[in-house]
Amino acid sequence: MPTTAPDVVFIHGLWIHSAAWRPWIDLFAEHGYSAIAPGWPGDRDTVAETRDDPHGLDGVGIAQIFDHYAALIAGLDSKPIAVGHSFGGLIAQELLAHDLVRGAVAIDPAPIKGVTALPFSQLKSGFPVLRNPANRNRTVALTAKEFHYSFGNAISEEECNAIFDAYVIPGPGRPLFEDATAAFAKNSPAAVDTHTAVRGPLLLTSGTEDHVVPKVVTLQVAKLYADNVASTTEYHEYAGRGHSLTLDNGWKDVADDVLVWLGEQGLTPSGMQTVGVAH
Repeated sequence: MPTTAPDVVFIHGLWIHSAAWRPWIDLFAEHGYSAIAPGWPGDRDTVAETRDDPHGLDGVGIAQIFDHYAALIAGLDSKPIAVGHSFGGLIAQELLAHDLVRGAVAIDPAPIKGVTALPFSQLKSGFPVLRNPANRNRTVALTAKEFHYSFGNAISEEECNAIFDAYVIPGPGRPLFEDATAAFAKNSPAAVDTHTAVRGPLLLTSGTEDHVVPKVVTLQVAKLYADNVASTTEYHEYAGRGHSLTLDNGWKDVADDVLVWLGEQGLTPSGMQTVGVAH
């Protein structure tokens, strides 16, 4: 019996609504992949609705986000592929380490426990939340100026403002506090089994101009996986790209690269053996 499960589950990051994955879903469909992009627990159905009432996200942390996607995937007919951006990339790694998905792509992922690098641009990007400890249990909105520094530093202000208007929503403060204190928390929700988990293939990516998750951070993540010889981990780098790389005018270059990598790893659509991408 053919499966009705999606091939891919897209997972968005902090401050971005799941609607931003629509171009990716459409492109992946052209290559035979069915895909869904469920929001985080507390997200509303649309950008406007979430902006109007973001308080369902108050206090939502990494563990709740992971549990939300794990439960969703447990209800599917078969294991999908997880593709996540930013904090969605951290969640994708956790799902893969728990063998809940058959492969994962973590695009400019939020750092996992074990990363020690803390570049200035990353600290400044998180400052709108981290500057006030009370934000741990609140939902916090970025201004257009803050979004331009953190996400849109590699694109024009005009393009950045258009992305802000289309997709940006308030986000819970808790994940940033949990990530910032991961090194000091014995049972951090940002911990991932990088060493012993026998799992499907993992692709880590970085934009070289990313302010939110600078390249040095993702390179440290890749090193944490280096001794896991039983499982495939690869790293791809996108020159001149910032944290908006899944959203801006160059998104298709990243998506095409992901599609090629999925095909190389045998992570093909249901009922297909190969997937090609025109360049």
